[in-house]
Amino acid sequence: MEDLQLKINPEVALVFNKYPETVRNQMLTLRKLVIETAKKIDGIDQLEETLKWGEPSYLTKIGSTLRMDWKAKSPDQYALYFKCTSRLVETFKIVFKNTFDFEGKRAIVFKLDSEIPTEELTYCIKAALTYHRVKHLPTLGI
Repeated sequence: MEDLQLKINPEVALVFNKYPETVRNQMLTLRKLVIETAKKIDGIDQLEETLKWGEPSYLTKIGSTLRMDWKAKSPDQYALYFKCTSRLVETFKIVFKNTFDFEGKRAIVFKLDSEIPTEELTYCIKAALTYHRVKHLPTLGI
């Protein structure tokens, strides 16, 4: 496995810094999990951290875009967003039906005061970051 090259848009840090302190720690934990997961995947040598729709987003050459955000209109939760036209969330609902709360076909939603099921979420992140390699598999390699 090669060393992961992280390409960071400096504007992402500004978005993280604007989150309320109670939210920021959760969002940074989610960010760290995305980066740590990418480091462990063979075939990913670069992860781009950028902004899409003003939200921290993560891209690989072999994957589907991952976004994350907290919104003031739903102050007690934050989410990890996936491309809604992919099979990602649909598959996560089958494999992890009792583990996560979902928002339609586009997101896994977390409560601010709840623990993230890290092991299960790692599988979801890996499936997204490698989506073009696993989209033909029945459960995306999970």
